[in-house]
Amino acid sequence: MSTTEKPARILVLADRTATDPALLEAMRERAARGPAQFRFVVPNPAPAEWHPMHPERRDKAAEAERALTEALPAIEEAAGGPVIASVSIRHDPMDVVDGVMFHEPIDEIILSQASHPIERWFHVDLPHRLAHLKVPLTVVDSAG
Repeated sequence: MSTTEKPARILVLADRTATDPALLEAMRERAARGPAQFRFVVPNPAPAEWHPMHPERRDKAAEAERALTEALPAIEEAAGGPVIASVSIRHDPMDVVDGVMFHEPIDEIILSQASHPIERWFHVDLPHRLAHLKVPLTVVDSAG
């Protein structure tokens, strides 16, 4: 009887860094460690204070969706196969993770975090906030 290892479900959270070499390398390294299914999500890039029905909010999301579609071949190459990729309707990265994990099980998280000090300051506690989920977390400093 043959037993196959069940793939780990990996959530990749990236903000404007979908083709960052460090992030793609982290995905390659994870894929090399064993079977994995990747779920790649980009938070909505529109400012948080904009109303959800604000037309520019939809425009920003559509722009991010186009960029993600263009980056998908590189993302799938790094993952070693198909990737589910989307732009969230949510702006806050923690809300994005909570939303994904509400609907599907996640075994690990790869977080691409801006290396610029000012950008990092806004979500400085995100790795600590994610730690309460009790899943392995890889933090990648991105080129932004």
